[in-house]
Amino acid sequence: MKRKYPRVKKQATPLLNLDQWLSFIEAGHPEEIDLGLERTLKVALELGVRDMIHPVVTVAGTNGKGSTIAYMSEILKQAGVRVGCYTSPHFLRYNERITINDQPVEDQLLCDSFARIENARSKADVPLTYFEFGTLVALDIFNRQAIDVVLLEVGLGGRLDAVNIVDPDVAVVTTVALDHESWLGNDRETIGREKAGIFRSGRPAVFGEADVPQSVVKHAADIGADLMVWGCQFGPVQTDNTVWSWRGRDRTGEEICINNLVMPSLPFSNGSTAIQALKMLDLAISDDAFRKGIEKAQLTGRFQQVVKNNRQVVLDVAHNPHAAENLAKQISSQAFIAEYSSSGDADRNTDCSEKVQVHCVVGMLEDKDVRSTLKQLSSVVDQWYPATLHVPRGQTAVQLNQALESLGLVKPGGRCFNTVSDAFNHALENSGSRAVILVVGSFYTVADVLKGCLEA
Repeated sequence: MKRKYPRVKKQATPLLNLDQWLSFIEAGHPEEIDLGLERTLKVALELGVRDMIHPVVTVAGTNGKGSTIAYMSEILKQAGVRVGCYTSPHFLRYNERITINDQPVEDQLLCDSFARIENARSKADVPLTYFEFGTLVALDIFNRQAIDVVLLEVGLGGRLDAVNIVDPDVAVVTTVALDHESWLGNDRETIGREKAGIFRSGRPAVFGEADVPQSVVKHAADIGADLMVWGCQFGPVQTDNTVWSWRGRDRTGEEICINNLVMPSLPFSNGSTAIQALKMLDLAISDDAFRKGIEKAQLTGRFQQVVKNNRQVVLDVAHNPHAAENLAKQISSQAFIAEYSSSGDADRNTDCSEKVQVHCVVGMLEDKDVRSTLKQLSSVVDQWYPATLHVPRGQTAVQLNQALESLGLVKPGGRCFNTVSDAFNHALENSGSRAVILVVGSFYTVADVLKGCLEA
């Protein structure tokens, strides 16, 4: 369906700073999105950035995109490979979306690129969405920088996402689950086909879970992509709670193995997917670089652990049932309980079999499957702190509390919080030193805590 775009006037005077550029592209963003590649491709061809001069790995998936890219980025860094990453959304600064060796690019680099994109857009005489503009900026910057590999994260779906104007050397689909159903479809088969749209003929396609939709298998076969599936052609072999091994294939199809990988803080299943994707590139990466990269990989807002007022805080952007289920498993795992019990002050030390008391600060968007997401978390949460998100599509604390009541997780008339900061501070005040505070439900929820609470 075609959407109406606001008319964007040609920029008459130079925009001098990043905030002005961001305001400019936000003003041109439609209220409703028309998915498609035509606009982005037209500007990319005008600018000359469609063909990347570096090897490219494109990553799609319902969950796990960010952690898979974080693993690949850290492994490449450990191997001495200079890597550019494009991810979204950002938490505190737009610059977070475009990084080179994990460092956000500087404002001036972004502004120069925004000017080039706007000039090309004006010549092509087409509107661009906020994400399309940002994608072209990332491609422009990467083609102008001395980097070796580019990692691109799909924003929504895959087939019609702006990132898909680039032909990747390796395509990765991490997981397929229900999310963004109004755009991508109401079942895994339909959603899987949309995400498999990033596959390319004759090139590797890595799928990051064992339950692969038949639509993904069929599309790979139809176009002649070399499909590798987690648990079949590659996968982890867990030996205990601290060490695991990986098996998979190299570029020649020969089976290979990497042993003595440390159990990481991010999901090691995504680490396994990252290893297989990198093994498909023509790069010399030692086993030691893989080991160090898996061990050191971190990502803001993905099972991120910090300490505030002597409380262990876990920040996670999980916002759908699939992600919430995986998060609950991580929190209830013996590895997390053991790590938690041995950290902090002496009062916290306890038997690893003792259940961790979890106080959950939650804020979500109204177009998410709120009830099912909360239900998945219920097995590990002892106290709920629902908060209103004051953003477009943000759900109110009252609505969240009603969902919790309907699940029997809180008593009628439970306390609601007007802001995430209020909820977080209340959780700090009302939890004991042995408690864990979980912040979950949205990028906005995590960003509010990062910005307003942890910096103080």
